[in-house]
Amino acid sequence: MGCCISCFFGSGDQSETDSDTNVNPAEVMALSQDGWNNITEQHQEGTTPFREYTLQELMAATDGFSDQNLISKGDGEIPNNTYSGRLPGGQRIAVKRFSLLAWPEGEQFKVTAIRGGRLRHRRLVNLIGYYCDADERLLVAEFMPNDSLATYLSKSKNRTMEWSMRLRVTCYIAEALEYCINEARTLYFDLNPNKVLLDEAGNPCLSCFGLAKNHRKGRRYRTNISYTPPECLTGIDITLREIYVVGMVAPESMIYSFGIMLQDLLRGKQLPGGKAVRLVMGKTFPIILDSRLNGEYSIEDATALVKLSDQCLESSPMDRPTITDVIATLAQVQNNAAGGPSNAIPGTEEQDT
Repeated sequence: MGCCISCFFGSGDQSETDSDTNVNPAEVMALSQDGWNNITEQHQEGTTPFREYTLQELMAATDGFSDQNLISKGDGEIPNNTYSGRLPGGQRIAVKRFSLLAWPEGEQFKVTAIRGGRLRHRRLVNLIGYYCDADERLLVAEFMPNDSLATYLSKSKNRTMEWSMRLRVTCYIAEALEYCINEARTLYFDLNPNKVLLDEAGNPCLSCFGLAKNHRKGRRYRTNISYTPPECLTGIDITLREIYVVGMVAPESMIYSFGIMLQDLLRGKQLPGGKAVRLVMGKTFPIILDSRLNGEYSIEDATALVKLSDQCLESSPMDRPTITDVIATLAQVQNNAAGGPSNAIPGTEEQDT
C-alpha cells in the first residue's frame, strides 16, 4: 500500500510583457547586425555555437525528415514534428519542424530563436540553431538519448525511479526554471513531463523547445490541460476535445505546471485529463504516493513535497510560491535526504550508436 497524504487544491508554449510579444524591427536589425560571433561569446565553454543552418544541411542530417527519424509527432490545431538527425561531424541533433501556421511571421520566429540560442544553463538542453525561410520554420537542439520523463511515468509497470532520483528531477527542473525566470528573464511554455529530457548520464534537463512559442496577444492554443493553470484556460469542452489556453504565460503559471509535475513524480504516473478538469473546477482528491517506492522516503520529506505541490496549485496566482521559495524548500528536503540524489534511471540505455 502507498502512503496516502491528503492534499487539497485550489479551484479554478521569456519574461515578456505585451511589448515583447510583437517583433520590434529595430531589434531584428540589431540582432542581425551583431552577427553570430557576438551571440556565441555568451555561451558556456564546450557548448555547440548557435548558428543559422541551411535547409540542405538539415535535410541531409534527418534523411529528408524521414519517418524513421521521427521522434515525436505534434498533432492538433497547429501540428509540429520533431526529428533526430546527425551532422557531418557526427553530432546528434533534434530538429523541431513547425507548420507555417505556428509561425506565419518569419522575423518573429528568427528573433525568438536567437533569444533562445543565447540561453545556456546546465539544466537546459542547448538550442544550437534554426532555419527560417519561405514555408519552413526549424529549430535545432542537441540530442538527448534517454527519452523523456513522460516515458518513465507512462511505461513504468515493471520499473520505477528511486526516491532520490525523483528528488533529483524535481531539483534540476526547478533550477532550470529559476534560471529562466530570475536570470534570463524568459518564460517557459507548456511545461510538462514530455519537456523533461534525459541525457546520456541520466541527468534531467528541460527541452529548449519550451522556450519558443508564438504567443501574440489574443491568440489561443490547444494545450495539455493537466499542466495548465485555471487562469490561462479560456474554454473547456467536457469531452476534452476542445481545450484552449490564452497565448500568454507568467512565472506564476509556470509554478502551477511545476506543481503538477511534482505530483506526477510523487504518484509515479501522470495526472489524467479527467482529474485535471475536476482540479480546475475546484474538486479535491488525495495524493497516493507510489507504492513501488517501498518506504524509501521519510514521511517528513514526503510531507514537505506534498505541501509544496499544494502551494504551487493555489487557485490565485499571487498565492503561489516564487521559484526562489521553491528552490529553498527543495534544498532543505535534499539536505535531509540520506545519501544525496541518485541518477539511477530504471532501464535507461545509451541510444547513440
